[in-house]
Amino acid sequence: MTDAGYDAAGPGPVPARRLYVYTGGFLYPGRVRRILTLAGYRITTGLPGPGDLVGVWGRSPRAHRGEAVAARRGAALLRVEDAFLRSVHPGRRGAPIGLLADRRGVHFDPATPSDLEHLLATAPLDDTALLDRARLGMARMAALDLSKYNIHDPALPAPAPGYVLVIDQVAGDASLRHGGVPPGVFRDMLVTARADHPGARIVIKAHPAGPGCLGPDDLAALGGGQGGGGVVRLTDPVSPRRLFDGAVAVYTVSSQLGFEAVLAGHRPRVFGQPFYAGWGLTDDVSPPPRRHRRLTRPQLFAAAMILAPLWYDPCRDRLCSFEVALDQMEAEVRAFRQDRHGHVATGVRLWKRASLQRHFGREKPLIFVNDPARAAQRAVALNRPLLIWAGHEGAAATAPHILRVEDGFLRSRGLGAALVPPLSLVTDDLGIYYDPGRESRLERLIAAGPPPGGERRAEALMARLRAAGLSKYNLGGALPALPNRADAERNAQRILVPGQVEDDASIRLGAGAVRSNLGLLERTRAENPDALILYKPHPDVEAGLRPGALADAAILRFADAVVPGTDAALLIDAVDAVWTMTSTLGFEALMRGRPVTCLGAPFYAGWGLTRDLGPVPARRNARRNARLNAPPTLAALVHAVLIAYPRYLDPVTGLACPPEVVADRLASGTIARPGPVLRLLSKAQGAMAGHAHWWR
Repeated sequence: MTDAGYDAAGPGPVPARRLYVYTGGFLYPGRVRRILTLAGYRITTGLPGPGDLVGVWGRSPRAHRGEAVAARRGAALLRVEDAFLRSVHPGRRGAPIGLLADRRGVHFDPATPSDLEHLLATAPLDDTALLDRARLGMARMAALDLSKYNIHDPALPAPAPGYVLVIDQVAGDASLRHGGVPPGVFRDMLVTARADHPGARIVIKAHPAGPGCLGPDDLAALGGGQGGGGVVRLTDPVSPRRLFDGAVAVYTVSSQLGFEAVLAGHRPRVFGQPFYAGWGLTDDVSPPPRRHRRLTRPQLFAAAMILAPLWYDPCRDRLCSFEVALDQMEAEVRAFRQDRHGHVATGVRLWKRASLQRHFGREKPLIFVNDPARAAQRAVALNRPLLIWAGHEGAAATAPHILRVEDGFLRSRGLGAALVPPLSLVTDDLGIYYDPGRESRLERLIAAGPPPGGERRAEALMARLRAAGLSKYNLGGALPALPNRADAERNAQRILVPGQVEDDASIRLGAGAVRSNLGLLERTRAENPDALILYKPHPDVEAGLRPGALADAAILRFADAVVPGTDAALLIDAVDAVWTMTSTLGFEALMRGRPVTCLGAPFYAGWGLTRDLGPVPARRNARRNARLNAPPTLAALVHAVLIAYPRYLDPVTGLACPPEVVADRLASGTIARPGPVLRLLSKAQGAMAGHAHWWR
C-alpha cells in the first residue's frame, strides 16, 4: 500500500555480493532469481571465495551440494525460503511474491537460530508506526481471507462450529525432517487432542500439497476411521479463516497454519518448534529453550511479515513493502476466485473477445457461445458462471449464475467505441452499476463500507489520479480559452455540463424527467441563470462513433461555450461545479472536490455526496439512514468504485493487478494500442454511427 504512504521499494538492497548456486531453481530466469538479484545478489556458478555466499533452498534434498561447497571453501550460506504470504497456487504453478533470505539458518530448523528468530528475539518491536502497520496488515489479511497459499474457496462451508482442529502436514517435508520432530508425534498430537476434548468432534485439516502424516491407522487408534469415532479428515479447500472461526482449539506440529491460528486469536497447542513457538502466544509441548521473550500478535506479525521478507512487486519489477505485495496478492486472488471454474461467455462482440480472454481466461479458457439460450444451457452443464456483456442477457437472463461485464471507471487511454481494449472491467452478479432499477454489486459495496485501511488507500489513489490528471478515457486535449468571469455582468461560477450518448443504457435506465443533452442544458440554465455554462460533448459522439451530436447553435441557446476535445481532468479543475444526468464525469468531479448536481440516478448519487434532483432509489437513502445518517465518505465511495468493484489487468505483464499499477501505466503511457485490424474496424463502425443500434 505505497499509496497509503508506505515505502514503495521496501527494504533497500544489500551491497552487491556474489551468490554461488548449484541448482536450476536459482539459475532459471524466474521469480526467485529476480527477487534475489534486486536484493543485491549477483547469482553465478563456480567456486566461491571466503567472502562469497553460497545459496541453497532451505533444507531441500539438493541443498547438500551447496552446503558441501561452502564448507570446503569457507563461504557463508544463504538459505532461501518462501515468505509466509506466497502465491495463489502452491508449488511450481505459483510464483512466490516474497522470499526469506537467511544467513543464520532457516526458520523451521530450531537447531540453529535463524535470522527471523534473531529478529523476534532482539529487534525493538515496539515502534508505534510499525505496530499500526502490523495491526492493519492482520486485519486486511483476515478481511481478504488470505493464507500462504490461496487455492481455498471462501464459499465452501466449514464444519458446524465446536470442533477441535488438528492440522496435518505433508509427510517427509523438510520442515519435519529438520524441525526436531520425533517419530510418532502426529499420532501423539491426535491422541492428546482427544484426551483434552473427550466429547468434541475432531476435524483433521489435510495439507493441499500431498499425502499427510496422519493415516488410517492413526485415526483407528481413536476408535474410528474416515468419518468414524467423531473424527473427520477434511480435504476440501475450505478457508483456513473459516476453520479457525469454528474451532474451540487448534493442534499443530509446526504448520504455517499454526502461525495463522495465532493471528486469528487462537493459542494453538504446538508439538514442534516452529518459528512462532516460544514467544508466549502458543501452548508448547517442547518449548524452544532459547526463546524467552514475550511478544504480542502484532509484534510477531511485524517481524515475520513486514521486516523479515523480501517482498516483490511483479508488475513494476521491483522490491516493495509488505503492503504493496498485499495489494498485488489481493488482485490475483480475487481474479482466481472468480475464474477458478472457468466461464461460458455470450453477448460479447468479436473485437472484445480477446480482451475478455486475457482478463478472465487465465485459469481456464473462456467458452464463447453466440446464442444466449444455448450459452445458458452450456454454463449449467459445465457448472460454470455465465459471463454476459451487460444489457445482452436476452434469453440467458434466467441462468442460475450470471456475471454481467462492463468497462471499468479507469479504463484506457482511448475510447471503447474506438476499439481500444480496456485495462479494467467490472463484473456484477446482482445487476449493473448504471441500472438503478435493481441493486448492483457496486451499490452493496458502497453501502457496506470499505475494509480495514480502505479509505486511506482510496485517498492515496485519488491523490495519484489528480496529480497525474487521469480520468476514464485519458484522451488528452489542451484546455481552451474559457469565458472570463469578469467579462460577464456578474461574478459568475463556471458550470460544466457533460454531454452523453442519448441512447446509452445509463440514460435509458438511469435518467429522470430530463433525458436529452439539450434538456440537460435547458434545466441547468433555468436553475443557474447567472452562471457561465460550458458544454463538453461526449467523446464517443465527438469522434463520430455514437449518435447524439448537437448543433452549436442549439447548444449556445443555453451554454456560454462549447469545449470539444478537452481533457476531462483539466476541464473539471477549471470549473466550480458540474451538472449531469448520469455521466461518469460527475464521479470524477467529486474526486476533484467539485459539487455535483444529478438529474438522474448514477451510481454515485443518493449517498449524501451529490445534490440529487433525479429519482434516486429509496433503498440508498434507507441504507444511509441505517448508518445513523452517516453517508459514505468520498474515500469510501472511491474505494468501492475504483478498488473493490473493478478488476484490472496489467498491460505489460498480463497479470491481474491493483488499480495503482494501472494508474502508473496510464500516467506513463506504457499501454498497448489497437492493432491495424481494430483501427480499420473502428473506422467502419464510425460510419455506422447513425444507425441507433449498431453498438449494442
